[in-house]
Amino acid sequence: MLRHRLASLSLAILAALTGSAGAQTAALNSAVAGQADRAYPALQALYQDLHSHPEIAFEEVRTAARLAAEMRALGFTVTEGVGKTGLVAIYENGAGPTVMVRTELDALPMEEKTGLPYASRAKAMSNGRETFVAHSCGHDVHMAAWVGAARTLVALKDRWQGRLMFIAQPAEEILAGARAMVADGLFTRFPRPDIALAIHTGNGAYGTVQFRAGPAMSAADSFEITFKGRGGHGSAPQATIDPIAMAARFVTDVQAVISREKDPREFGVITVGAFQAGTVGNIIPDQAVLRGTIRSYLPEVREVLLAGLRRTAQHVAAASGAPEPEITITPGVGAVMNDDGVIHRVEAAIKGSLGADKVLVAKPATASEDFSVYALLGIPSLFMHFGVYPPERVEAAARPGATPLPYNHSPQFAPVPEPSIKTGIKITSATVLALLGKP
Repeated sequence: MLRHRLASLSLAILAALTGSAGAQTAALNSAVAGQADRAYPALQALYQDLHSHPEIAFEEVRTAARLAAEMRALGFTVTEGVGKTGLVAIYENGAGPTVMVRTELDALPMEEKTGLPYASRAKAMSNGRETFVAHSCGHDVHMAAWVGAARTLVALKDRWQGRLMFIAQPAEEILAGARAMVADGLFTRFPRPDIALAIHTGNGAYGTVQFRAGPAMSAADSFEITFKGRGGHGSAPQATIDPIAMAARFVTDVQAVISREKDPREFGVITVGAFQAGTVGNIIPDQAVLRGTIRSYLPEVREVLLAGLRRTAQHVAAASGAPEPEITITPGVGAVMNDDGVIHRVEAAIKGSLGADKVLVAKPATASEDFSVYALLGIPSLFMHFGVYPPERVEAAARPGATPLPYNHSPQFAPVPEPSIKTGIKITSATVLALLGKP
């Protein structure tokens, strides 16, 4: 009888403790949501200002200064000009781990066609020509949520202990900013973080977030191949070595690397995106230039694709009796890899913040991100995608035959600001509080 009473008492104590912990978690989530609500009017103004004044890679001077002022006002120690235009903001709150939260500064060299009242009409010089500039990848949403999360965490500093390392990174769109910041002493001039976090917009429903353990985004490398021939008159091809024929054959033949050399169970793609040759229709030129991209998740797949591309180009040229082609492969970035241990520590907090049904398991994305640079340096990392569209629009777009919603890099990409920014604040704050929260 005594044993049964003790067991009942233990269960009662456990239930009381569980209920108390649940109440504390609910109160903390409510506090985060309240902070996001209070901060939003100022964040909306910040978002619209950033959206209307985008800047391209390594030219984000105005953008960086705007964020630096926001972070200094919150009490962060801010260092500007890291990696040319990046900034590092540090907030000390007692002994504990260092959590790095990254946002991006740069916009895209493209025209916005959303028709929004605050749409960008900014222009800049890119690759020697004038172009429109737009935040069509959602970096303005990220920056507003980044500032909002910083405000929230400072307001709730009695609930956590450790160091915040908020970084604003330049040149993500050209996959160069992370390396530039690291080369400029990101982890030597400043504390080396224990964990790195980043969020990114997608075309899902606002109020939802997606992430997965393991590969989250692909590795990216670029290539340029110059096939060299012998030019001549289009009416006498026998007197020439036609580089256009070689380049066209390569475009087709290189896909056999994907279908016959790569493990079909693993992701990998080789895309030729530019084919430049000749000037008029009756002249066979003396060279043809191809440019493209290579994407993969696993290092071993990456090696298969790179070796196969090089070998195919050489064999195509040899088969035509042409000189060896010039092959330039420019290493890009590795795959974004999410750490299992980090997810295990924060998943419950994110579910508590948004609701368990709003936290989804992501499929690996085929696009690439230089956030991968930090994980490759040994920092456990987590990269999350969150939605930006009304749920009913997402549902309608998923129906057979429906037009897909504009995705990142579309000139019509137009997140709904308030719920999107608040979602970014909630998931960032919940994750940091789970990592640094006091027991």
